[in-house]
Amino acid sequence: MITIYRWNETSEEQKKKILSRSAQDIDQFVPQAQKIIDAVKERGDAAIVEFTKEFDGADLSRLGLRVTPEEIEGAEAHLDPDVKEAIDISYQNIKTFHERQMPEEFWMTEIMPGVMGGEKITPIESCVLYVPRGTAAYPSVSLMLGVPAKTAGVKRIVIATPPQKNGLVDDATLYAAKLIGVDEVYRFGGVQAVAAFALGTQTIQPVLKIIGPSNIYASAAKKILYGAIDVGTPAGPSESIILTDETTDPELAAADLLIEAEHGPFSAALLVTHSEEVARKAQELIPSKVNALPEKQQGYITKVFSNYGGIILTDSLEQSVKFVNEYAPEHLEVLAKNPFSLLGKLNNAGEIMLGPCTPISICNYSLGVNAILPTGSRAKTSSVVTVFDFLKRTSVSYATQEGYKALQGHVVKFAEFEGFPAHAEAARRERSE
Repeated sequence: MITIYRWNETSEEQKKKILSRSAQDIDQFVPQAQKIIDAVKERGDAAIVEFTKEFDGADLSRLGLRVTPEEIEGAEAHLDPDVKEAIDISYQNIKTFHERQMPEEFWMTEIMPGVMGGEKITPIESCVLYVPRGTAAYPSVSLMLGVPAKTAGVKRIVIATPPQKNGLVDDATLYAAKLIGVDEVYRFGGVQAVAAFALGTQTIQPVLKIIGPSNIYASAAKKILYGAIDVGTPAGPSESIILTDETTDPELAAADLLIEAEHGPFSAALLVTHSEEVARKAQELIPSKVNALPEKQQGYITKVFSNYGGIILTDSLEQSVKFVNEYAPEHLEVLAKNPFSLLGKLNNAGEIMLGPCTPISICNYSLGVNAILPTGSRAKTSSVVTVFDFLKRTSVSYATQEGYKALQGHVVKFAEFEGFPAHAEAARRERSE
């Protein structure tokens, strides 16, 4: 069911496939995404209703695109008390963590006598939080996106999420929205949601930014509409690496490898180790663990392990670390004897979870750190979602007459050297406070 790749003996073609994962598939979905975008641009709300019925099986023609205040208010009463408690605890932890991320609203420092520079921090004005849905609902995504947006102070926060077959949004997602303080929720997703909030329709005002994990179709839409809207952290199909050494319990490694593999057929899940014993034992354990899962998850995991998953067997822990940094996974779980000793060497990952008591699951839901992370090796240059995704920095400068005179001659020389005579002329002028 799962292949062990001896990395030094693996073909370059296979290496490229593993390292590229589902990012290599996005381009084939661009033409279909473009057709939907064009239809939304031309026909607006009517196109959204049409595609939601086609792709989600939900008829919004009478319900309308926006969830009513009564639906949001009534969701809590229908929730299982244990689910409500899980959402409440997760909300508090996520809120605490993100409140501590908030920077000073304004700061300045003296750079040299009479010369000061600083930053003014302000929230963006609007955003749409994309909350995906498959056969299940994901209120955790609402929390991971909505809490930092609200904490940052975004004025207009919108949630867009695919509906259930009856056209309603699930109670857990609506309850999470109420907790966060979001009252503008729309019952459609997919490419049509990306297009609607980028371009606007008869009833939908466009926003400045869309952020949230998306399936491969919506990821293709983001690629097309980049520039018309800020597409935020590139969060596509899920991916993970479980990094182990010879001391790792293979049972734990095998169990944790399935966490992200069950997300969907385009996910990627790798166990990376230099221990042949851990690799072999984990390989033996995985089939029975997969067979114990529901049929849908079995299908997803089987597809993942035949495409972008597997066990990478390296020659050393150092080579394993090198592979991790080259791959730059969304989730990195470190199951090694002393995980903190590796932290300084692991430079490219959306998140790093240290030790056997910090599985991906706990961070996906309730620990408090954000679980919306860069995918497709973009962790080399992109970061986990934080309050900073909803904030912008504006430089603020001030110079006294003393400071101006100290820099005046240097500015004139620089401007003349670079061929900007108007710059130079402005800097030659005498100025006073």
